[in-house]
Amino acid sequence: MTVTDVTENPTESVDAPVDAEALLDEGDIAADYLEELLDLADLDGDLEIETRAGRVYLSVESENADDLRLLSKPDVVSALQELTRLAVHARTGEFSRLILDVGGSRDARAQELAALVDRAVERIEGGASSAALPPMSSYERKLVHDLVAERGFTSESEGEGAERHTVIRRA
Repeated sequence: MTVTDVTENPTESVDAPVDAEALLDEGDIAADYLEELLDLADLDGDLEIETRAGRVYLSVESENADDLRLLSKPDVVSALQELTRLAVHARTGEFSRLILDVGGSRDARAQELAALVDRAVERIEGGASSAALPPMSSYERKLVHDLVAERGFTSESEGEGAERHTVIRRA
């Protein structure tokens, strides 16, 4: 197990000032938790910790794709992310906003979301007044809002809890 720490502008945040040392501690705690979990599962993986925009990004990669195949499924990544956030909270008493990526699953999901947005924009350009996307996590909705804005449309989140989704409209 290898842990690499790549820190970029740890105090740069859009939400609130963040203590750079606290972010580094959060990353270390999260990496220790995941390293122990991977060891228990007898899986090989390299961890990389990055801090940017006031948030910890933790990536797990492996030279053997089979080692991470099960863990890189979207629902499993979300569950592992929540467990890791809870482990950080248990140690620090602070809420964690860390983002976990396993085997490039976040990039793959970002591409899927871009395709969803493209299809929704096509529906609107074809005459629909709006296009609703399926429910997704707050992180994914944020990615969608950014993609929609890049394409010159507007979006907003609607619904509650597990049914919260994004609706896209003309600007």
